[in-house]
Amino acid sequence: MSETATINRKADFPGLVTPNGDVWHYLDTAATAQKPQAVIDAMTTALGRDYATVHRGIYARSANMTLAYEAARSRVAQFIGARSDNEVVFVRGATEGINLVASSWGGANLQPGDRIMLSQLEHHSNIVPWQMIAEKTGAAIDVCPLTEDGLIDLGALEAMLTPRHKIVALAHVSNVLGSILGAKRAAKLAHGVGAKFLLDGCQAAPRMRLNMAELDCDFYVFSGHKLYGPTGVGVLWAREELLDVMPPYQGGGAMIDAVTFTRTTYAPPPQRFEAGTPMITEVIALHAAVDYVDALGPEKLFAHESALAAKAREALRSINSIRLFGPEKTAGIVSFAMEGVHPHDLGTILDEENVAIRAGHHCAQPLMAHLGVPATARASFGLYSDEDDIAALLRGIERTKRIFG
Repeated sequence: MSETATINRKADFPGLVTPNGDVWHYLDTAATAQKPQAVIDAMTTALGRDYATVHRGIYARSANMTLAYEAARSRVAQFIGARSDNEVVFVRGATEGINLVASSWGGANLQPGDRIMLSQLEHHSNIVPWQMIAEKTGAAIDVCPLTEDGLIDLGALEAMLTPRHKIVALAHVSNVLGSILGAKRAAKLAHGVGAKFLLDGCQAAPRMRLNMAELDCDFYVFSGHKLYGPTGVGVLWAREELLDVMPPYQGGGAMIDAVTFTRTTYAPPPQRFEAGTPMITEVIALHAAVDYVDALGPEKLFAHESALAAKAREALRSINSIRLFGPEKTAGIVSFAMEGVHPHDLGTILDEENVAIRAGHHCAQPLMAHLGVPATARASFGLYSDEDDIAALLRGIERTKRIFG
């Protein structure tokens, strides 16, 4: 690895070794991040020595686990610059977080004639829930176009927004192009017409310093497994005054105040939105993941991954059969296509070289249609990535060229 790499934490990640003991060049972090040993240990301990349910037990271990669960909420609130722990709702992932907002806030506030603003590059998780609630409420969806280099076109957004738009929901960072939204300006534009503003932060939370007050959004979602934590847990942040008036998303235990067969009253947020036994061990492990990332510094992670993405783009640009997508500056994500080779075939050959990339539509079929391709290959970097991974990717591409002539 060259001296330009700023972070070298591969040793913390046991998953970066093949069963044969070889190095696994993992370039699919945008889909899901590998887990550091600290996170694995935290989850193992929570599943074993410390395990008990939360919020209900009066015995000591349950009380201790409840304290640990709520400490994780406080840690996440601190990590993202929330004003209060009560603004942090634990969900199963960003997908559930967006569905919660669409169903609860959208169901209570959208009416026929209202409009929802999305963009051309959204993940399906930030499209389908809005389509579902639009069908139920009679609202309509508008789609903001992209600039030529793959950014959400905020000039077009400003021209398209009207007082009929009640919510603007955009990706903070594109999972395909790695392009970064001008979030503060987007928030100002949304609020300027009286709309609420939701950010899908799945690709931003693992690599950018977040502050909800500075972003000035109303809702923010991200998934734990992309933040070096476990699957099955994520975060919905929302302004406390919005959560206070939003109806429950699901009914069940833990989200109630009192229940009779004639009437139920509900707990205040965030408990109102956490029905049933929660993802206890996953939340504990998420706390460990946040500690790990925060100790390294999100700013350093962004610089590290962006530098690697720039080097990868530079190297790929020199291959005349490669078409690159997206802007020059990205948040650690590079999408490309190889002339005459389907991304799935490229991914298969790379796998034989111990290189893991993503190949497909990346849950962004409208964006693929906009780009004029059925699929792309995507290399995405993490805090454990280095230039050796780029070199392995390039070797695999050269082998693919030889195979396909």
